[in-house]
Amino acid sequence: MYHPYFRGKQFELITIRETAELLASSGFIPIIEPVKEALKGLERTLTAICDAGGQAVVIINPYHGDHSEDGTSISSLLENGFLDKDNIAAGILLKESMTVGEAFALFKEHKEHQITFVHAGFTEAKVLVEKLGDDLNGTRSIFFEKHCGKIYRKHFQGSTRILLRDGFERRRNADHPRVEEFSDLHVTFEEEGMDGFGDFLIVGDDYSESGGPAYAVAIHLTFIDPEKDDVMFIYHFVSTTKDTPTDPAGKFGQAINKLIAKLDSGDSKLVETFAIKELRELHAKGHFPGLGHVKKLSMKHHIETLANFFA
Repeated sequence: MYHPYFRGKQFELITIRETAELLASSGFIPIIEPVKEALKGLERTLTAICDAGGQAVVIINPYHGDHSEDGTSISSLLENGFLDKDNIAAGILLKESMTVGEAFALFKEHKEHQITFVHAGFTEAKVLVEKLGDDLNGTRSIFFEKHCGKIYRKHFQGSTRILLRDGFERRRNADHPRVEEFSDLHVTFEEEGMDGFGDFLIVGDDYSESGGPAYAVAIHLTFIDPEKDDVMFIYHFVSTTKDTPTDPAGKFGQAINKLIAKLDSGDSKLVETFAIKELRELHAKGHFPGLGHVKKLSMKHHIETLANFFA
């Protein structure tokens, strides 16, 4: 049903490992696009998913990062470590520049790995479907919404179809509004004729190797509003100081003060997840754990919020 899309950076992989049991029990299937050359973290993550009885999709031809030119080492990891694990699928990223021949060659090479096509700009849908023939029925298709209109998606009827929407508006932290709409796809995916939905959590689809200096620190937390047809919204708790790249700890303190004030107001509509409990503990201790850790907690809260909704 729910397919969160992760780029395989350190804190993304840690998020998956720490929520592996919740992902498995909720029937959520993470998609992982490995972007770092070292694959030990990915291997540990996939092992954690298997140990929890969960599933995952691993992109074998990433668009971003260290494997964008050659995904051979990812394919080797899947073949040598996870070929006998039915719950780990090979994801083939269908890019704008890719030919039908290239896509079909990857399909044949990884056919034993529960193929998932990830549609991200590819244009030859009709020709690929004809070439796949009856093999289409055993595949899963995940559509980047911004690249795939209804006509394109219609060609893949017969496969399991997932619609992937980027609900996170990328901008400078200082420019975020206090709250805005994130997505309604968790309640409308069936209206779209889809079998499930996905998103890029609170990170967004835009990829960067590393963030610049934090002129403002923001804590991004999603919530579902039952008074607005269960649409999901996102809070941006932004530090008051926004004009200097120094003192991230002090800025985190300002942002978390705003978060705690909203939680204690009684009208935040935020689910009191384990991630929220940890944020409360950080606030009580006056401790800044680093921006990566804060991002991890926001991602975990997002997963917990959707798990709570579907429970």
